[in-house]
Amino acid sequence: MTLASIFQINVSQGGVPKLAVRDGEVTELGLVGDAHNNTKVHGGPLRALCLYSLERILALQAEGHPIFPGSTGENLTLAGLDWDAIVPGVRLRLGDTVEIEVTKYPEPCPKITTSFAGGDISQMAQDKHPGWSRVCARVLTPGSIRVGGKVKLL
Repeated sequence: MTLASIFQINVSQGGVPKLAVRDGEVTELGLVGDAHNNTKVHGGPLRALCLYSLERILALQAEGHPIFPGSTGENLTLAGLDWDAIVPGVRLRLGDTVEIEVTKYPEPCPKITTSFAGGDISQMAQDKHPGWSRVCARVLTPGSIRVGGKVKLL
């Protein structure tokens, strides 16, 4: 069995790419130090965190896309998870204490076109490419996380 982990934690003062940090404090509204330019579609309690799969990023890179961890605005790049199992309603524990629940698949934002060859953001659209979308999550139990921390499917 592969152990899942937090590969990268990403924050920005708004916009993409989000940049890597070693650790973070997670509150009901997301990562301390992270901000959003458009709060009508980003952030808030039901979209406190955005997550994506390292394995999906590597597969997209292998197809020639210039995507990299944080470039599509995800707060957490996770490694070692069966991404097809990460669907709305699933709960995860991040590190020792933080618990989250996946709430939705976000629509790909036009601001992430530079992560895709030809600017084709539909690569991350759940309705066009099921299982290749990022996911949003709400925070059930706040706390601290760090790069390398364990991720457990609850």
